[in-house]
Amino acid sequence: MSNVYDQAHKLAKAIRASEEYKLYKEKRKILCSDEKNKKMVEDFQEKLFKLQMDQFSGKEVDESELDKLKKLEDVLILNPIIKDYFIAEMRFSQLVHDINNIIGEAIDLEED
Repeated sequence: MSNVYDQAHKLAKAIRASEEYKLYKEKRKILCSDEKNKKMVEDFQEKLFKLQMDQFSGKEVDESELDKLKKLEDVLILNPIIKDYFIAEMRFSQLVHDINNIIGEAIDLEED
């Protein structure tokens, strides 16, 4: 039986070879080549992260804050570079999420 660490390295290599990862890296490089676009996305992601942390910690989230964030996202995706980046990021995130679910199911420690 092969070593678990060897298998983890194979998985990492497969992820790096995936179209989702390659496209994400390409679109991120394009996004980061324009400081203005990069800054807008970073600001948006920071606001989104703060809002999510508030939700997870049980804080009441103002609906107007959600609306502002959605409107900001709507404006950002009018920029084709940002839109392409968001799509690539979402696809790569979905890949990682699916892999985490597969691993989670394999190591389910709950009693039957």
